[in-house]
Amino acid sequence: MLVLLPPSEGKAPSGRGTALKPESLSLPGLAEARHAVLDELVELCAGDEEKAREVLGLSEGLRGEIAKNTELRTAGARPAGEIYTGVLYDALDLASLDAAAKRRAGRSLLVFSGLWGAVRVTDRIPSYRCSMGVKLPGLGALGAHWRTPMATAIPEAAGDGLVLDLRSSAYGAAWKPQGEIAGRTATVRVLHSQFVNGVEKRSVVSHFNKATKGKIVRSLLTAGAAPKDPAGLLEALRDLGYVVEAQAPGKAGRPWALDVVVTEVH
Repeated sequence: MLVLLPPSEGKAPSGRGTALKPESLSLPGLAEARHAVLDELVELCAGDEEKAREVLGLSEGLRGEIAKNTELRTAGARPAGEIYTGVLYDALDLASLDAAAKRRAGRSLLVFSGLWGAVRVTDRIPSYRCSMGVKLPGLGALGAHWRTPMATAIPEAAGDGLVLDLRSSAYGAAWKPQGEIAGRTATVRVLHSQFVNGVEKRSVVSHFNKATKGKIVRSLLTAGAAPKDPAGLLEALRDLGYVVEAQAPGKAGRPWALDVVVTEVH
């Protein structure tokens, strides 16, 4: 099983140890595209600060992120699972997993990134700021930049197993499942259910969406669940206590769509 995750906008500080070693990152087929983004991002942030802030879509209060990007090659690196923070990663809580679940996480979790394309949670990276929605002056829109190398790298990483796609729409632009792999892919939407005047209403709420996705991944890792296909995933999630509704694709070349219905998340 390969689980595709979005990154977090906010990130933990870089480490104090060894600096980034790009050649050590997983998915070596992305190396050339990574170098291109890294080179332009560092150059951009080392130049006109106001231009960099505009390109990266940063508020005045986040101006300090520009200086951080200038040090990407020399800043200490930490496992990506420690760099990414926020609601999804708090719910996932990688640090508290037992040893076996951590090994499963290292094999199965892939975090998409505007800068790195995608990394495993064990890959060591510095803290950075560069979302997939950024359009760099030289390379253009990052979603489009990553599309070609991802078309080969993600199927290779997935092998013949299930792909659980938990990415947000912005990161979905970098890779869309097509052909045979789409039939082995399941996307998940989290719906918050509440009753108003005796009538059930369902809505997509950011907090519930992110927290539940983190909780789902944690549950699968802790249980050692290894579904082979979307139908197996549906069964595994229901066995773990989730309320799940599934929609099989109407035709070949489309992923499965799963709705996880929640009333609250602790």
